[in-house]
Parts: sequence; C-alpha cells; structure tokens
Amino acid sequence: MLFAFTFLIGIISPVSGVGGGVLFVPIATLIFPFHIDFIRGAGLVMAVTSALSSVPFLIKKGLANIKLFAVLAPVMIITSVIGSILGLQITNAFPGGKYYIELMLGVIILMVFTVMMMAKKLEFPNVEEKEMDSWSKKLKIKGAWFEPSLNRLVKYNVKNLPISLAVFAVVGLIAGMFGLGAGFANVPVLNLLMGMPIKVATATSMLIITANSPAIGIYLTKGAILPSIVVPAILGITIGARIGAKVAEIIKPVFVRWIVLGVLLFAGFMNVLKGLEGLGILPHIFGG
Repeated sequence: MLFAFTFLIGIISPVSGVGGGVLFVPIATLIFPFHIDFIRGAGLVMAVTSALSSVPFLIKKGLANIKLFAVLAPVMIITSVIGSILGLQITNAFPGGKYYIELMLGVIILMVFTVMMMAKKLEFPNVEEKEMDSWSKKLKIKGAWFEPSLNRLVKYNVKNLPISLAVFAVVGLIAGMFGLGAGFANVPVLNLLMGMPIKVATATSMLIITANSPAIGIYLTKGAILPSIVVPAILGITIGARIGAKVAEIIKPVFVRWIVLGVLLFAGFMNVLKGLEGLGILPHIFGG
C-alpha cells in the first residue's frame, strides 16, 4: 500500500515541482500508523529521491537551470539543516508539538496557494534584459528550451536574484523543519518573483530540492529514518518520478499551473485539519 501510494506521488512530483514530501507527509499521517517524526524523515528522503530521479532528464531537456541552482544551493543547505534541528526539537519539547508543526505547515501552504491563485498566469513571463538585476546579469543566469506545445525554442531571463536568495533561505528552513522538499514554495518564488516560465520553474524546483539532502542526516542521527517506511517509499517514488519527468516534458504549461494549485490546496487543507484535530479544536472526523 505504501509503495502504490508513493508511486502515484512520484508521477505527480516532477509535473508539479513539489518534490513529493508535501503530499506524503499530510496524507500519510491520515492513513498510516506512523509517528510524525518518522513520516517527516521519510518525507524528506522521498522529496530528495524523487528530485534525483527526475532531474537528469529535466537537465538534459534544458528545463532545469543549473546556474541558478549553484547560487541557491549553499543557502538552502545551511538553512535546511537548521530547520531540521528546530523541527525535531519542537515536536518533542512539549505535548502537542507535532500538531503545531502540522498546523503551521498547513497555514504556510495555503498562504502560498492564495498568492499563486490571485496572481496572473505566468506560463511564459517576458523578463526583458533591462529588468534583470545586476547579479543575474553578471552570473548570466538565463536559459532556453524547446517547447513542444509551441513547436519553438523559448528563451527566458530572470530577475530579483538578491531578494530571492533571502526568500530561499526561509524556504530551506521550512523544508528542514517540516520534512519536505519545499517545492510548494520553490515554484511560486521562481515563477512569480524571478519571472521564470512555469515549466522551467517546476523543473528547477526539483533541482533545488536536492540541496535539502544534508538535512536528512539530522533525521538519521535522531533515529527518525525508519527503513521499513523509507525503503518501499523510495522504490515507489523513484519509479513514479521517472514516468513523471517524461510527462512534465510534454504537458502544456497551463495544466502544470493547475496541478500545482491543486496539490497546494489539498495538502494545505489536510495539514490544517490534522493540526486542529490533534489540538482538540476539531473532532477526530477521520478517526484520529
């Protein structure tokens, strides 16, 4: 059951750019009898695994921007490790700690969903050369890929790199704290703030998720990586992500946007619901 569940998540991950953990963590707490620490540990491993499974294909197709990843990775690595330490401390510091974690995660995801829903569609944003910040110009962070739906090569530039670095520092903290790849935050930042096309944003998000891998070591040293959960989960998401990467190449950008929004809404709602149930604010309508 765990294998089948993670296989489906693996297919969705490269298409939506969310890494897998954002779906696995809230849903697994409902249908599997595992402690939240084990679920978060497995969720982080799954997020990184799904990214590693699909990234080579996405890089080959020119969708994932390696230069941008090289700039963001050091920041993400440091903050994700800090976040993982904080997350485990909150869970065990006081009664109900895990429910506060779930509630905070749900609120953050729903906030991101609201921002993306209200924003105009940016399937192919047009960032002109003059709009690029000085850092992006000096580092030559730009790219191009062949878009099958348009049957032509699409070029793009990026903007707001200094601000984005600060935002991604917070994203890394969230990723480590909640045991996620944080693709749900990567995509809107890349698309709305930096002006990357939505398909490039989702592909680059998968590449950025790999920077969270050092945070896995924190969960491992704390005993929160349980092989009986992680092994079938990794097998399922690895196979599914390889299929999802090929789907991500041919799917129309407008569909990618709606998939991202659907994933965010469902995951955010489930996290808020579980958090409120655990804190006794809502009845245990799902059986606790």
